[in-house]
Amino acid sequence: MTFNSKFKKLLTSITLVSLVALAGCNHNDDDEMVVIEPPPPTPVVYTYEVIVTNLTHAQPMSPIAVVLHNEGQLWQLGQSASSSLEMLAESGDNTAVLADAIAIAAQGGAGILASGMQETITLSITDNMPMMLSLATMLVNTNDAFTGINAMEISDLIVGESISIQTSSYDAGTENNSESMMTIPGPAGGGEGFNEMRDDVDFVAMHPGVVSQDDGLTQSALTQAHRFDNPTLMVMITRVE
Repeated sequence: MTFNSKFKKLLTSITLVSLVALAGCNHNDDDEMVVIEPPPPTPVVYTYEVIVTNLTHAQPMSPIAVVLHNEGQLWQLGQSASSSLEMLAESGDNTAVLADAIAIAAQGGAGILASGMQETITLSITDNMPMMLSLATMLVNTNDAFTGINAMEISDLIVGESISIQTSSYDAGTENNSESMMTIPGPAGGGEGFNEMRDDVDFVAMHPGVVSQDDGLTQSALTQAHRFDNPTLMVMITRVE
């Protein structure tokens, strides 16, 4: 066999091996790459327990409204009350406050909170850490007195940690403090609740307290028993989850 013949035979063998190797490496461009997705993150739940105690002698509290939010306030001293706060402060109706635009979560109390009684309200929210908590309720044997917590910072609370606060009372400034039977919606009067007409100073202020018939206000449906001093509520907030 000549050198040329041997070279051609070797070249042919190399070519055949190369073709076989390429055939073995062939793949379908239509095959999709398998990607293993990481599991979704576990949802983070923020849960708060709010214990409210009525400290007054004879002022039942309307159904409580508790709101978690990241901006805004339910009221500002010296500023006109919102219509939702007016409704709560005059009639005890918490519906509009619970539906307020600032709320990212809200929960109402079970009903009237009588003097000396306590109620626990629990709120939960997922994947959205609340920055603030607000609470509002009406002193129902008044014209438009309310009490509560306004935009209290809670973002630093860790699980198991609590904050306690005693609340003062405010005058919504939307209804004159006549104390008359026709205008007191609570059991002392049984009169009108919310009235959209505003006949007072039209700004929120600290409440001066009630006068009562025992102190010379003859038209008053209230007695000394309905007087109240600050604080009016004790509130304990605990992050439980």
